[in-house]
Amino acid sequence: MASLKAVLGPSLPVVRVLSPLLGGRPPPALCSASAAAMEPAPRWLAGLRFDNRALRALPVETPPPDPEGAGAAPRPVPGACFSRVRPTPLRQPRLVALSEPALALLGLGAPPADAAAREEREAEAALFFSGNALLPGAEPAAHCYCGHQFGQFAGQLGDGAALYLGEVCTAAGERWELQLKGSGPTPFSRQADGRKVLRSSIREFLCSEAMFHLGVPTTRAGACVTSQSTVVRDMFYDGNPKHEPCAVVLRIASTFLRFGSFEIFKSEDEHTGREGPSVGRNDIRIQMLDYVISTFYPEIQATHASDTVQRNAAFFREVTRRTARLVAEWQCVGFCHGVLNTDNMSIVGLTIDYGPFGFLDRYDPDHVCNASDSAGRYSFSKQPEVCKWNLQKLAEALEPELPLELGEAILAEEYDAEFHRHYLQKMRRKLGLVQAEREEDAALVAKLLETMHLTGADFTNTFYVLSSFPVGPESRGLDEFLTTLTEQCASLEELKLAFRPQMDPRQLSMMLMLAQSNPQLFALIGTRANVTKELERVEQQSRLEQLSPAELLSRNRGHWADWLQEYRTRLEKDREGDGDAAAWQAERLRTMHANNPRYVLRNYIAQNAIEAAENGDFSEVQRVLKLLEAPFHREGDAAEAPEAPEAPEAPEPEGASRAADRRRSYSGKPPLWALELCVT
Repeated sequence: MASLKAVLGPSLPVVRVLSPLLGGRPPPALCSASAAAMEPAPRWLAGLRFDNRALRALPVETPPPDPEGAGAAPRPVPGACFSRVRPTPLRQPRLVALSEPALALLGLGAPPADAAAREEREAEAALFFSGNALLPGAEPAAHCYCGHQFGQFAGQLGDGAALYLGEVCTAAGERWELQLKGSGPTPFSRQADGRKVLRSSIREFLCSEAMFHLGVPTTRAGACVTSQSTVVRDMFYDGNPKHEPCAVVLRIASTFLRFGSFEIFKSEDEHTGREGPSVGRNDIRIQMLDYVISTFYPEIQATHASDTVQRNAAFFREVTRRTARLVAEWQCVGFCHGVLNTDNMSIVGLTIDYGPFGFLDRYDPDHVCNASDSAGRYSFSKQPEVCKWNLQKLAEALEPELPLELGEAILAEEYDAEFHRHYLQKMRRKLGLVQAEREEDAALVAKLLETMHLTGADFTNTFYVLSSFPVGPESRGLDEFLTTLTEQCASLEELKLAFRPQMDPRQLSMMLMLAQSNPQLFALIGTRANVTKELERVEQQSRLEQLSPAELLSRNRGHWADWLQEYRTRLEKDREGDGDAAAWQAERLRTMHANNPRYVLRNYIAQNAIEAAENGDFSEVQRVLKLLEAPFHREGDAAEAPEAPEAPEAPEPEGASRAADRRRSYSGKPPLWALELCVT
């Protein structure tokens, strides 16, 4: 209590400060003078200077002066881009972790060495980053947007569980929007409670930072705060709800505006019958374009100040290019977003809204990381195609300020070319091809991915291992290298688990009978893709039953030996382009080490951190964060291969294997239990 008093300031009555901490009624929706006067004074965060340009430049709905809490009541919000609403306090917020590199963007210094000072700093972070108190200058508001979800226009969506706090301007001249995710209900919460639980908050916090340190454009996460408040969640939508702790993530980005921000003007959709809340308000669309381009694309504004159509065309062209490059980065690092709706696409080309994401373990181009995506619309291999579709919807949303035929021409001209150019450039770096690009490089990459698919190779570790491939006309060390490489391929046990049938055999039999007897009804039910995939699983399972571990290993070695021969030939050509073989080898290794991570946020790593945190131990979250802040091989590190998984000699008690995993370095293939994880 003493440290909390010190953080809150001696001049404030403690009871008035603690009432929201103990779960009292939320303060009024409007940021009135009396409410501001009651806010505790920050110390560590006192230097943050807000200048909330978005709320000045774009229309803001002021909630009606109804009874307390009415500002967060679900409702349509026409004619506005934001609606003012205050965060709802949490009971006894407690800091899980801070990301020092993310907070440094705001000009916040490193943590103090003194333990008492660190404790006060953490208490202040828990208070302000939970939303239980507002920083001076913050103006909380929820953003109104629409979106196409799984291909269908859903009408008004908006920030149902997030709040814009304001924009911090730093001494370096940068401007950063702060947002709280999980801070309570807003006008856009629909029937939900506006809360996020600890498990999803830890995933978003860790992945935001992981992606940044991998070099992928992303929103950032500065803090994760948990609490004694709980909500009921049915994690797998299977009728087994449970109470889970509420948590809040402090998100940081230049802006959280998205494609769906421009869809609030959409007229009635011919398929769903829904429309945006601001149909016909082209004046607001013009305001949004002026604001977005002048603030986030100032060079375009300066170049085309006298011609708005050309300005808007240049803006859409740049958004198209950034999006293409972003998706190429995802494909090169094995990241699957999971929910690529138009409302989850950043207008400045960032990875945004981390939900049921996943990094590839075993390479599978058809991998679906979101268990709710039964049709596989957002599978790994479809991400480039889906993001192009989303850009088409953005082009439609910009009309008439950008003529649709012009937007479509830009999309056709730019997207595929930019994606393939950036993708191949990145893949060449991952393979250590540092000299001139060759025509056969695309085929080499495609053959590599085919080999990875055929052998069930681990995506991340395979690229990491390739940096130790012995180069030269002689084949010394090739057998040893093949052994290391095939250790990253899926074992027979892994494959049997991965391809185990998902349907009851009787259900599958009934569906097949229905397909034969009543194909129209079968098509109407929409299960053709699921049945086809199930038949593939049954067939694959049958083949695996006939295969021995030795046969699998021999087959995998053969596949990799064939590809490595092509790779060696290509490396020899690359080396010939540099007269200094030693310098070429050093540059090759440096390039590969800088582009092939040793650590990514695999689902099982996140799950280990979540389970520890749910038991009150936040050290694993902090440990994983530190690993993810340095995901690549560093100079001076031993060039060791990723750990091979250790098979237990006897069954281990529940939880014991996961505790053992937390003692590992997380550089190896995931354990078998990771195959059972399901994210929705």
